[in-house]
Amino acid sequence: MTYSLKQVLAGSATALTLAISLTGTASAQSQPSPAAPPPLPPPAMKTQPAKAAPDMQIVLDALVTLGGKPIERLTPAEARLQPSAADGAKAVMAKKGMSTAPDPAVTTQDVPYGSDPKQFARIYKPAAAARAGGAPMPVMVYYHGGGWVIADVDTYDAAPRAMSKALNAIVVSVEYRHAPEFKFPAQHEDAADAYRWTLQNAASWGGDPARIALAGESAGGNLAVATAIYARDNGLAAPVHIVSVYPIANSSMTLPSRKDSANAKPLNGAMLNWFGNYYMKSKADAQDPRLNLVAANLRGLPPTTIINAQIDPLRSDGETLATAMRAAGDKVEQRTFPGVTHEFFGMANIVRGAKEANDLAVARLKAAFAAAPKKR
Repeated sequence: MTYSLKQVLAGSATALTLAISLTGTASAQSQPSPAAPPPLPPPAMKTQPAKAAPDMQIVLDALVTLGGKPIERLTPAEARLQPSAADGAKAVMAKKGMSTAPDPAVTTQDVPYGSDPKQFARIYKPAAAARAGGAPMPVMVYYHGGGWVIADVDTYDAAPRAMSKALNAIVVSVEYRHAPEFKFPAQHEDAADAYRWTLQNAASWGGDPARIALAGESAGGNLAVATAIYARDNGLAAPVHIVSVYPIANSSMTLPSRKDSANAKPLNGAMLNWFGNYYMKSKADAQDPRLNLVAANLRGLPPTTIINAQIDPLRSDGETLATAMRAAGDKVEQRTFPGVTHEFFGMANIVRGAKEANDLAVARLKAAFAAAPKKR
């Protein structure tokens, strides 16, 4: 599905009022406590999402058997204890007799970039390259998802680990402060600080700061693009490529996917309302271009690959972001993978669509790293 820039901007402008009103109308904007009660969910939609591919459905079924409760009915503290889609994928792998242990071909080290316990990065490095030394490796800074409220680098281990191995690159998976304890824009500030820190320290890890890319999933897909904008506006070295996977990018609640995937799993429309209630300080934050990326100044950004899932309320976010970026003169490739849902990207071992999406991201990153001048 494609959109004109006029449709993108008009959709955002006319629907922002609805998006803002949905976030926090049932209760005052949440307090900075993980025990703050959830908002009342928005009115239920009767639409049924598209049918998942068999290998994707197996993961969704496995997630149900883990007994998780609906996130939108929980406090953040309760939500952080629920099984994740990654847990569902691991359950399927275990049933198939596949190992769920971390791939020993990649080593990790946690290093702080700030004073808060949440301000650290997990540095992934190919084990063979780590032992052998040699030429500086390309670097990818990766931001995890979770709506800026739940999940962490442990939850989102699969993709950065696989990318490090496939790219023979250092991957810096950034942990950041969570809402509601730290509300917007704390997560964006942490993302920018971690990028600056990576530029300053990549060489000491055996990396090449001249060949650095940005990537992320969901809330992290937003952070990847927002951080590239920050780098452009603050005189930092630009990343050579951006991979943004099902990003949060458009504050409109009337986008096509908001309707056709309102009842999708593992992410639904009510959960989008729930996340917004906890990470925003006020209703006006929905208008900030760091969240509503389609309204940001997108000119002069690096080549970008945007990956979306068909069965996902955020599908239209990526599609409209691609349209807006192309209108700004950026080089963008956007693909929506059929039969898969939000969170599919880290399931390449068992979901064919995820393997194809991973292969696309790896191919585009390899080409970008190869084209960039290497550190001498």
